[in-house]
Formats: sequence, C-alpha cells, structure tokens
Amino acid sequence: MHPLELTSESLQKALDLTSRFVREEIDSLEEQPSADVEGAEELARTFAETLPTNPKPLEAILDRLRPAIRKSFNTAGPGYLAFIPGGGIMSAALADFIAASTNRYVGVRPPAPALSQIEETAIAWLAQIMGYPKTAGGILTSGGSLSTLSAIVAARETKLKDISKGTLYISAETHYCVPKAARIAGFRDWQVRRVAVDDRRRMDVKALAHAVEADRMKGLKPFLIIANVGTTNTGAIDEIPRLVSIGRSHSMWVHADAAYGGFFRLAGAGPGLMPEIEECDSITLDPHKGMFLPYGTGCLLVRDPENLKRAHSMDAEYLHDVRASDSPNFSDLSPELSRDFRGLRIWLPLVLHGVNAFRDAIEEKLMLTRWAYDRLREDSRFEILDEPQLSVVAFRLKGEGPTADARNEDLQRRVNARGRVFLSSTRLDGRYVIRLCVLSFRTHMDRVRDAVEAIRAEANAAEDVTPDR
Repeated sequence: MHPLELTSESLQKALDLTSRFVREEIDSLEEQPSADVEGAEELARTFAETLPTNPKPLEAILDRLRPAIRKSFNTAGPGYLAFIPGGGIMSAALADFIAASTNRYVGVRPPAPALSQIEETAIAWLAQIMGYPKTAGGILTSGGSLSTLSAIVAARETKLKDISKGTLYISAETHYCVPKAARIAGFRDWQVRRVAVDDRRRMDVKALAHAVEADRMKGLKPFLIIANVGTTNTGAIDEIPRLVSIGRSHSMWVHADAAYGGFFRLAGAGPGLMPEIEECDSITLDPHKGMFLPYGTGCLLVRDPENLKRAHSMDAEYLHDVRASDSPNFSDLSPELSRDFRGLRIWLPLVLHGVNAFRDAIEEKLMLTRWAYDRLREDSRFEILDEPQLSVVAFRLKGEGPTADARNEDLQRRVNARGRVFLSSTRLDGRYVIRLCVLSFRTHMDRVRDAVEAIRAEANAAEDVTPDR
C-alpha cells in the first residue's frame, strides 16, 4: 500500500488517537485559562523547523501540538469575552471532518449535485433567517472580509459605469475590512466617505444625506451605502430604514454589514433590532460568530442573485463538461473556483440541532449581556459608554486624561491575569475603553458573573496608576 494511504487498521488507530486528543481538549476547556501566551513565542520558534524527510508517529505529533494549542487565546472556551467570540460547535467540526475526508468538489454543480444542493439549501436557510424572499441567493465565503469584497464588486458592476466617479459611504465605526475591500475593488481612499456617528455610535443620517448630495453636486456618482448591524466597538446598529430610504432616492446599493449582529435576528426581539434589513440589496453574515461555527465560515446574501453572477461569472473551454444549466455554479458567484465544501458545516448542525437551539443560545447571550450591563451600571465607579444594542458592554473607570486611561488599562490587565475571563479594549473618542462581549455558546451565567465580580474586585483593589507605569 502507498505510504500516503492508511490501512483500515491504521486509520482506525489514528481516528481513536485524534478523537481522544480532541475530547481531552474540549473536556478541559472549563479549567483552561481564558488566555495564556506566556512563553508562546519561544514555543513558536520550535516549529520553525526544516522540512521533515522521514515519518514520525502520530502520538508524538499530537504531544507537540497540545502545548501549541494551549499557549494561545482560548477562543473556544467559556471565558473568552474579547473581540467578537464564536465558540466552534463540535457538530460543525464533524461536518468538516466528513467534508475533508470525502473530498468532493462543489465549486461547480455537476460533479456533486446533491452536495451543491445541500450548500444552496443552507444559504436559503440563512436568507430565510434574515427575512429575504425565496428568490434571494448568495455564496458562502471564508468570512466577512471576502463577503464584503464581493458585495462591493457587485454594487460597482450594478450601479457604476465609471469607477473613477464612484463614491461609497461608511461610518466612522465601520469595520476596517470595508475600506480595505474597497481598495482591492479598485477605489481610491478618497472615494470612501467616512460619515460621522451620533451619540449611540450609529451613522449620522443627516450627515450622510449631506455628503451624498454634496458629492452629486460635484459631478460624482454616489453608489453604495454600508449600514452597520453590530459594530465591533460597541455593537451599534445603524438606522437601516433611513439609510435604505436615502439609498433608494439616489438609486444606490445598500449593503448591511451584519457579520456580527445578523444572527441576533433569530431572537424574539431580533427583527425589531434591525428593522428592514431585508430591504438591503446585500447582507454580510459570519456564521462563525452568531452561529458559533468554526472560523472561516462567512456568507454573502443578495436580494437578486443575478447581480452577483454578472459581477463574478467567467467561462473557459476546459470547463464545458461541468457547466450547470439550471442552477448557477458557486464559481459564478464569487472569486473562487477551488473551494472547500463549506455548506456541510452549516447544514449538518442545523439539521442535527434544529434552529431553535441556536435561537435559544442567542436569547441567552442577550440576557447575559443585559445582566452584566445592569450590574456594572449599579457601580458608581464605572462609566457605561452605551446601553447594549447587542451583546457588547463597553465601560471604563470614571475619569479623564492619561492617568484615567492608565488605570483602565491596568484594570483590564488585572482581570485578564486571573485567567477566568479575557476582555479586550478599544479607544472611543480617544479614551481607553474596556469591552465585554458575550457570544460563545459555551459562555453562561457562571462565567459572566465571574467577569463582573473580577471587574469589581480589581477596580476596588487597583492602586492609582501613572501613565508612565
């Protein structure tokens, strides 16, 4: 047998070893620190090694891999409350194992029609969650960055004749992947208008209207508005109906960046949090956030799939054997021809667990966030930057200037050093702000209570800190 082909017996042994390794990691998540990178760079250097010539046993490889996994931010654990958590449900990992092991090709439909249909169905389910009509479509991507790129390209091809005159509008709180995607799509930085935000960090609608009209008067072509549905800093949601109204009055494409916030539409109050999102021409979703799937699972939804196809479709003679006649190939809807079978990691968990399990988890995250917000608001030492619009609580110890910033940085460091929870920070209006974001499916009341207790205790114990400390 070829050395790259495992015998049935050796495959079973490898599966048993790997399964035990994964179970031990998952079973110990509760006890693992929420972040541990002390000595991580030294460990990393041991993996800067020469190309191996001879085989090594799997047991030895797994023994090396375990500390590499442990010396990291524990993004799969219940105490990870930094940035935008996800979690990585095991049913999606099983789907990835099946997809990678069977290794079928779904970039075009004819080689695997049923598997392509599974992915189309998964996309249709996501469109249904967002309130889109049955005629909507989309594509699964690696994440919000590539989804945004395809959305901008689709808007460009649909709304612009002369790219040099096009202008697009984002808020000061929009994720940095958007101007990056615009640059890749051929737009100069000056063509990306950054609109001011209001006191809840939503796009200022009057400022947007003024900017659009001013550009029209200059002979430019405003063609795209990007609405935030859950900013990274505070979870802010732009006023979608008003942005859609401006967009329609000027024949502009309106895109919703709902990478973080979109799946909160599953909650009972969800549609009210993001009214008329279904009126947007396109929506970015990250199932690796609000559906708790593994990193690398993104989605772009469009009301009219033909716009996506016109922007991305290409042909070649060597593909004539696999041209699809009825359903579009996924390669017609995105930059990718070679791609993994992403649809299974969405379809299998939804079929296995049912959508209500995801709905219940999202409802729990909203409840936990409100609880943390209420507890911190009761403490007069803290300033809360805004009432949570989704699942982020942005707060800081009261005070102004460099000394106050240093005290907040020290507070965050002290809380994280406990190892039970891991918080991240940002700067809002030049001030240091601590963020608590509840989104992992493994995060429950016990860990959020730990977070609040740690914040209060370390704020109480913290000594005055100078900016130079």
